[in-house]
Amino acid sequence: MRGGNGDPQFRRRRGRGAAGALFVLLLLLAWGFLRLQFFSGDRYTLQSSENRLRSVTVPAARGTIYDRYGRAVADNVPGYDLSLLPGPRDSIAAGLDRLADQLELSPEWRTELLERNRARPHESLVVRENASFEQVAFIEERRPQFRRVTVAQRPRRRYPAGSAVAHLIGYVGEINEEELARPDYVEYAAGQAVGKAGLEAQYESRLAGRNGVRYVEVNALGTIVRELGVAQGLNSQPGDDLHLGIDLDLQLFADSIFPADMRGAVVAIDPATGEVVVLYSHPTFDPNAFIGGIPLDLWNSLREHPDKPLLNRVTLAQYPPGSTWKLIMSAIGMKTGNLTIDTYHTHTCAGGLAYQGRFFRCWLSRGHGRLDLAEAIQRSCNVWFYQAGQRIGLDTLLEEAVKLGFDRPAGIDLPSEIRGRFPDSREWYDQRYGRGGWFESVIMSLSIGQGENAQTLLTMAQFYAALATGASPVQPHLARDELLAERRVDWTLDLSETHRQQLVDALVRVVNQPGGTAYGSRLSRWTMAGKTGTAQNPHGEPHSWFVGFAPAYDPRIVVAAIVEHGHPDNQPSLAVPLASRIVDRHLETLGLPPEATPGVRPSAEASVETGG
Repeated sequence: MRGGNGDPQFRRRRGRGAAGALFVLLLLLAWGFLRLQFFSGDRYTLQSSENRLRSVTVPAARGTIYDRYGRAVADNVPGYDLSLLPGPRDSIAAGLDRLADQLELSPEWRTELLERNRARPHESLVVRENASFEQVAFIEERRPQFRRVTVAQRPRRRYPAGSAVAHLIGYVGEINEEELARPDYVEYAAGQAVGKAGLEAQYESRLAGRNGVRYVEVNALGTIVRELGVAQGLNSQPGDDLHLGIDLDLQLFADSIFPADMRGAVVAIDPATGEVVVLYSHPTFDPNAFIGGIPLDLWNSLREHPDKPLLNRVTLAQYPPGSTWKLIMSAIGMKTGNLTIDTYHTHTCAGGLAYQGRFFRCWLSRGHGRLDLAEAIQRSCNVWFYQAGQRIGLDTLLEEAVKLGFDRPAGIDLPSEIRGRFPDSREWYDQRYGRGGWFESVIMSLSIGQGENAQTLLTMAQFYAALATGASPVQPHLARDELLAERRVDWTLDLSETHRQQLVDALVRVVNQPGGTAYGSRLSRWTMAGKTGTAQNPHGEPHSWFVGFAPAYDPRIVVAAIVEHGHPDNQPSLAVPLASRIVDRHLETLGLPPEATPGVRPSAEASVETGG
């Protein structure tokens, strides 16, 4: 038969077809080899390297924070982080199980770590921050059992002064998912420490630095074969240092003398520069406890504590200013021409004053008698200032107090600061109480620093700085910065120099003459000027205030202090000696020579008696 398998011609055609197919196959193989070797070699080499190499973050040291004399307020000490390299979830879970006992991983924390791994499976998982030397040694001695575990040296934040600086310095903590999603944290990675409060948060971009990268080689199972070190150009860059106007020794002194079982705060400012010398709030907390993650029970105890130790009472608390407000009334009255230093009112103080069907009391039930403005400031007579408020008028008082910034924050360089509260017009009362729901008698409470009037320590210190210097005060700031030192408030006292000096003289009488409400806390070497305040509140004993400055005629420090419930009936004010001791210590630190006759104006001793 022709055309069958035995036909030679058929076999030749079939052989040629097979040879052709084999040739095509060889061409395809050759082309694939060429592509792999010459055209895609770089890509596959890179992919192979990526599979073989793992990057490990090298954390940057945060910048050191120094006080005005170069002492460290926040610095860094060596610490170690233990992390698991990326891998399958079951490998991660098994690694956590092996580490659980030695690293004291609670079941809750282990669950949290697995959730973090699920959310970011391609990143190393930080298992323990700030591991102890014993924990690191345990891993290194058993390296074959823990080949997926990396040990990274991380500079650990330290606050040498502890709780004394908590509210100004803040603390650092691990960045959270919400922060990672923000544009200003675009270069941050999970597990990185960031400023959470205070100066650590305010100056995060300056303090943080730039993390570096090192590489480790792993095998097909993901275990570490060897360390390859840091690639050129990928070294970590430490953050910039930050210098403060704070006097750390004075800050520690404030912490040591603040009444231990009381709540309150104290702030001290250099009136010439606006630099904050002391910022202290009590009760406080230890910011070192937050490093590496604060235990949940400790966090809950701080957050739920009735004394609110996390609250910065300098920037985030309002208080009725009480009689410290009487200097604002005096300045407004002098500016508008309603008051002079020699002003006497129609009614002498007999313990109270009737107005619109109500009786408004003075703090001294037997009364102060007939007084002028200087004596009214010295003895803090409520009845005199009730009548001052009537002379000034409600509309003028609201307008002028708002001009002086008492409805605005002081502008300190911290992440959050509340503003003072003060009505800006009659409409404010209408909106709050309804038309016809309030009376003109609100002027009486406002005139003595009560009623709808609540201020922060910073706003009161800012006003007294203007009174002390005669200039628009610089916005208070913690960082020593030329730009911050140029930021003055947008208001002035608008007082003549004569009127300002008369008010300073009256404040000198408060502290340095018998009958003055702060006479018991006068300084022995310098003249301090200031005003006490007793702020009524519905929750217990009155709050104790003091705001003042020294030396009175060459001011180097303005201090504002408050002790909550710190002025019980018939008991000395607690804020006054607290502020006095801080002022005395600061002037001593400055090396200021003692005055020849403390309590008397240097140029004219009789001027203290003006208006007497």
